[in-house]
Amino acid sequence: MALEFRVLGGVEARVDGQRLDLGPARQQRVLAVLLLEAGQVVTADELVDRVWGEHAPQRARPTLYSYLSRLRQALRTAAQDARIARRSGGYVLTVAATAADLHRFRALSARARTSAHAGDEPAAARLFQEALANWQGELCPGMDTPWFNSRREAAQVERLAAVLDWSDLQLRRGFHTELVTVLSSLAEDNPLDERLAGQLMLALYRGGRPADALNHYQELRSRLVEELGIDPAPPLRSLHQQILISDPRLAPPARDTTPDPVHPATTHPRQLPAPPPLLAGRDSELVCLDKLLAPQDEPHGGTVPIAVICGTGGVGKTSLALRWAHGWQERCPDGQLFADLQGFTPSGEPADPYAVMRGFLEALGADPGSLPAAPQSQAALYRSLTAGRRLLIVLDNARDTDQVVPLLPGSPTCTVLITSRHRLPGLAASHGAVQLTLETLDRAEARDLLVRRLGSHRIAAEPGAATELLHHCAGLPIAISVLAARLTTDPMLTLIALAAELREAATPLDALETGEANGDIRIVFASSYFALDTDSARVFRQLAQAPGADIGLPAAASLTGLSPPRLRTRLHRLQAHHLVQERVPGRFTCHDLLRAYALEMTETVAPAGEAEAALTRVLDHYAHTAYAADRLLLPHRDPLAPASPADGTRLEEFADADRAMAWFASEHTVLTAAVNHAVRAGHDAQAWRMAWAITTFLARRAWWPDVTAVHSTALAAAVRLGDPTAQAESRRALAWARTETGRFAEAHRELAHALALAATNGDLLSAAHTHLALGWLYEREGDNSAALRHDRSAVEYFTSAGNLPGRARALNAVAWDHTQLGDHEASVRRCQEALVIQRELGDERGRAGTWDTLGYAYHRLGEHAKAIDCYQHSLDLNRALGHRYNEAETLVHLSQAHLATEAVEPARDALSEALAIYLDIHALSPEVNEVRALLRDLGGAPETS
Repeated sequence: MALEFRVLGGVEARVDGQRLDLGPARQQRVLAVLLLEAGQVVTADELVDRVWGEHAPQRARPTLYSYLSRLRQALRTAAQDARIARRSGGYVLTVAATAADLHRFRALSARARTSAHAGDEPAAARLFQEALANWQGELCPGMDTPWFNSRREAAQVERLAAVLDWSDLQLRRGFHTELVTVLSSLAEDNPLDERLAGQLMLALYRGGRPADALNHYQELRSRLVEELGIDPAPPLRSLHQQILISDPRLAPPARDTTPDPVHPATTHPRQLPAPPPLLAGRDSELVCLDKLLAPQDEPHGGTVPIAVICGTGGVGKTSLALRWAHGWQERCPDGQLFADLQGFTPSGEPADPYAVMRGFLEALGADPGSLPAAPQSQAALYRSLTAGRRLLIVLDNARDTDQVVPLLPGSPTCTVLITSRHRLPGLAASHGAVQLTLETLDRAEARDLLVRRLGSHRIAAEPGAATELLHHCAGLPIAISVLAARLTTDPMLTLIALAAELREAATPLDALETGEANGDIRIVFASSYFALDTDSARVFRQLAQAPGADIGLPAAASLTGLSPPRLRTRLHRLQAHHLVQERVPGRFTCHDLLRAYALEMTETVAPAGEAEAALTRVLDHYAHTAYAADRLLLPHRDPLAPASPADGTRLEEFADADRAMAWFASEHTVLTAAVNHAVRAGHDAQAWRMAWAITTFLARRAWWPDVTAVHSTALAAAVRLGDPTAQAESRRALAWARTETGRFAEAHRELAHALALAATNGDLLSAAHTHLALGWLYEREGDNSAALRHDRSAVEYFTSAGNLPGRARALNAVAWDHTQLGDHEASVRRCQEALVIQRELGDERGRAGTWDTLGYAYHRLGEHAKAIDCYQHSLDLNRALGHRYNEAETLVHLSQAHLATEAVEPARDALSEALAIYLDIHALSPEVNEVRALLRDLGGAPETS
């Protein structure tokens, strides 16, 4: 479970990304006081004074007690990680040292100063950037009492000190140019701070602006004389003299190129799709974007520069954005990120911003297997990885402000360009985004585009027809491009003949009207569609059935029922007509206007059953391919009942588990979209099978919100199917996700339902799995006796069902319960039983877990040599399987066995390795803290990152 508190920019608490209801404003003040004093006892009188100030009501104490009770209720889902306790003399909030953003800021700042003192300036700069990324606004805004006001002022002083310490570092490292924007903004808010003034003067001077540096000194001196009656201090006067004489000692140092451990030198993403080959009539818009997003010497508040290109569909927003972005990328040497947010995709849902964020994090160098599970933690990591970097972020086809906000960086060194059919007024209000409304091309601009596409000689030969064609296009660049493609791919086709076709083919396209009856883009699309050969037209229609934003060639082959070579031929024809795009090699998509038109063609001209057959094939492709991939990841998982894919479905095959994982990594966003798409189309069975098949992958990545989302949908599908086994399976998956995120009460409800379903239907295997899940849940809750009862029941049910892999797993669970309860001899016996079965089955994953349990039991029995041998078996297997969490857990156990034999060095080595793994995979704080404490006891130097 991921618990996070925020007091900077507002008081907030989130569990796994979900905001908790903290009640009315004064109740939030109570929590804010306890958070700011976390771990310290605060008396009731102090709470009253800090919350109400001089305006405390007569019944302040009873009201305070009511607030405390409600806050305890609000925090009950996070009781293991945050608890308001009554202590002698007052109340205390027990919470992890870094659970609140202010405390994280302080801890990271302290580490940064330690690194700077030790001479590791790159690490210090990175830590300061991470610290400042937590600062999303002033401390506890709106909480107006003397105590809060004094704390707020003190916090602002802390922040300024951190920024100035970071600025000193960056000046020494040669990053003076990037500092001008930040320091100018700070100087506006702190006009009398001489240290800040000196940094800004030095940054301006080293950036080739000595006159501006001298002007800033004169402004500061005048203000000091006028307001305080004093001159600047000697250090600032000395710097002023040095600038006047161009003292060589002020020359900028060589830029520090030391690789950053968080921002490796190799992670400079270049995600921009190719720019449009031709762009007419947009020169003024390109100049406007240059001005809107140009770096400002005196920005207001150091905000991220954001521009939104808005306009109707097909007006050329993406083309303009890409042309401008390619011209701007030299100013963003740290990389360019690009994402299609699918805000107006006709046949699907808008992209999940946190799914997009995960892709960005991977592009920025984060290990995909080690990303934090909570969305808010992912957002914090995203802000950290973008902090101080000169990045260009292009967010194409945004639905609304809510979709965009999570993807905004926190650093003013980044530039963000967004396209949307909406104006996104909320983004302008909350983040100062500026808008550029893109209008349709005027007559001269539209003709210029057509001339560039066809040549002036061809337009001059048929000027009347060219005018008529442009009239039908209504100034939409996409419409002009589609018509031009038709004319260039068919040399025998004249402009006059095409204009005649347009007149004869006129039919309305209500969803894509431009506002004028004679400007219907459907006529334009129809002229290209009906010029296609029969097979290419069918492929165009079928591609609109793809459940995701794009589709790979193997899935498209199933969708269309064509062999890959034949399909590629048709796709190349569609690309030539600008009806399909291949933005990434091997993955195909089309403009959402074209997809909408293709869907309409499916309804009006396609043979009966064509769309349903295509959708069935592509869903079968994903369901069966995902099933095969999952069998490689978890070969001893209970198989599903066999099902035959539809005729024409072409399945993908994988040589090993690594390739299966790679396929899931590239297709998981499409698979999750396919689950929802299948349900909307009435394909409940395929939806459930896809959800089942992707679960192992999502669990290994610890993407529990995704597990919850797909199995919530899958559960509803299973209910409609009347399949109790499938319902129980989805409820167990939901319980698993909720157990792993600390939502134990919800997990109990899901498993109670699953157990009832198994009992009603006499399903021994379902009952076995449910009891095993209950054993894990009770163990997480600390009730080992209850865990043992359920795990024993699981053994009995698996045995009755004749399921050997399950019986072995359950025996291992029972063994673990025994050793937790002190019966270590019984634990050994159960482990040995499990290992016999797992050896016969070749169940490597099961053996890894059982060897670890057996080692733990031997350790408790004092047979330390046997324990070490068992742990080593488990360690070897976990490393081969790539189960890093299990590897770290076994290393901790191994260290304790070494300690029992007084082998201190091997114990320290094992703990150091375990800590490195825990930190790398972002393990929960209690586990990390436990290992750190063990290392400190051994006199080790635990990792601090």
